Amino acid sequence: MQFIKIQILSLTAVSLMPEFRYVAGKKFVVSDEMMKAYEEDGLILVRGLMTKPELDKLELCLQNGEVVKHAFDLPDDKASVKMVIWNHPGDDYTGMIGRMERIVDTVETLLGGEVYHYHTKIVLKEALTGGSFAWHQDYGYWYKNGLLFPDLMSVSIAMDDSDMENGCLRVIRGSHKLGRIDHGRVGGQNGADTDRIVEIKKVMEEYNVVLKAGDAIFFHCNVLHTSAPNTSTRRRYAIIPCYNRVTNDAYFDHHHARVTKLNKVPDSALETCNEFKNMEGKWFMDPAIDKTIIAKKVNKDVESKIEQPSES
Repeated sequence: MQFIKIQILSLTAVSLMPEFRYVAGKKFVVSDEMMKAYEEDGLILVRGLMTKPELDKLELCLQNGEVVKHAFDLPDDKASVKMVIWNHPGDDYTGMIGRMERIVDTVETLLGGEVYHYHTKIVLKEALTGGSFAWHQDYGYWYKNGLLFPDLMSVSIAMDDSDMENGCLRVIRGSHKLGRIDHGRVGGQNGADTDRIVEIKKVMEEYNVVLKAGDAIFFHCNVLHTSAPNTSTRRRYAIIPCYNRVTNDAYFDHHHARVTKLNKVPDSALETCNEFKNMEGKWFMDPAIDKTIIAKKVNKDVESKIEQPSES
């Protein structure tokens, strides 16, 4: 398998950031160069991870309405952005995305072991609607779900062209090496310690992750990231499957999936799957229900009510 390596200059950084490209129809294998980039930066950028026909089918799936009817508002300190989250992939087209080998095999290689589907979310940033995400680490949320180790990864796939105008993702390269940072509440979100972010930016590089539809970023759960409001006349949607190593099961039940066998499917499943309506078993997150849950910790004999933050 041959990879095309691309070097681009970030709009906010002073050095080149490595990128890689998926070749449709070819098996996607993590090269030594990819692994090195991941170890250094906490992320890899892959151009064209999903093809236009695959994205067109995802659009049809969303237009069907069965997925997006579960969307909810996630407020920052001024506005809000819409999001839908499900914990088990299911057998519909969105489930095939979270189960396909080009994603799951890559995550397992980067994380160094078998993974399961922690959840998938779709971020729906409509045109001219505001709504941003504070600087945070995903582990700033997930640590509170009883996960002892930061052995998790998100794969953010752009459904639309994503740039600074419509609120693209911004990351701090290498910030996974900082470990988990203290987080506090920012509206309905968790945000990293703002004073610490100021100091981190003095010594680490910040990047605007400018993507074309179908491009993706695989990133470690301790990578600091944010996104600005969408002030453009274009929407910005992204689908983001998230994974946890099976060795890192939570020690109490919470609003995301505990270890569940992930049945991978070949990449061709996106071509053959035409199921847009069957939502059986996906377990959608509903903040009105899931704000608090009763969880029994394995090392205690009493039940406790655990406050659960909204998702990032």
